[in-house]
Amino acid sequence: MKLEEVNLKTKEAVDYLVQSLEAGHSTVLTQYLGAMAKFRNYSFGNIMLIARQKPDATNVAGLRTWNSLGRFVRRGEKGIFILAPLVGRKEQVKEKQQDRTETTDVKETVTQLLGFRGVYVFDIGQTEGKDLPKLTEVQGDVSGYRERLVKFVEVQGIALNYSEKIAPAKGLSYGGKITLLSGMQPAEEFSTLTHEIAHEILHRGDRRTLTTKQVRETEAEAVAFVVCHAIGLETGTASNDYIQLWHGDADLLRESLVAVQQTAAVILGGIAPEVAAVAA
Repeated sequence: MKLEEVNLKTKEAVDYLVQSLEAGHSTVLTQYLGAMAKFRNYSFGNIMLIARQKPDATNVAGLRTWNSLGRFVRRGEKGIFILAPLVGRKEQVKEKQQDRTETTDVKETVTQLLGFRGVYVFDIGQTEGKDLPKLTEVQGDVSGYRERLVKFVEVQGIALNYSEKIAPAKGLSYGGKITLLSGMQPAEEFSTLTHEIAHEILHRGDRRTLTTKQVRETEAEAVAFVVCHAIGLETGTASNDYIQLWHGDADLLRESLVAVQQTAAVILGGIAPEVAAVAA
């Protein structure tokens, strides 16, 4: 499959999101953000494809993977189309310096991306068989994750402090410094801190001058939604009106969603490496 076809498949999925939200179906965006949380190890294009075809999917894998786990796809179930990379190996001849006056040719095997092929995966709800080992679920309790998030902030070189003076704001980020409102409940504090970290990662470079404050706030809120959803927190979503900021601009929406996905993946990789979908 050619790169142009891959881009077309992704564009169709994003355009569907734009059209649905323009028609007032804001829940479609929540489904797409939820897919980012559940399938953060997948590419942006495949996340869009999964959300488009089966928005209620929670855990997807290929037929052979399910069979190896003792689960089998039920008769009549329709697969979810995604794109798998075709990787090949090629020998290259490189010169290697032996000494100051002599070189020799050395063969090295390198991997390279040859293209993509269409494959089908299935959601766990389309299978039956042995129960899978359960991942840690939080269900509103951020114990453990809060400490990891604070450590993540520290590793990023960001100073964190608390103050009552920033009310009514729950959190503020200044570029290398985050201040949170004192006295918040743990889950609310976790979500707010994630929101401010998103600002620090996304909005301290060129994106700050290339985006409006409204766009930056909704991007940060979307990152917080994805991260909280991924670790099992029940959150209200302030992102239901996300599309209204883009006025139907699919390219701008696509760029923003890519940034949201990548930022959420970085944060989750730092605080919850065990939260991942079964790889196809």
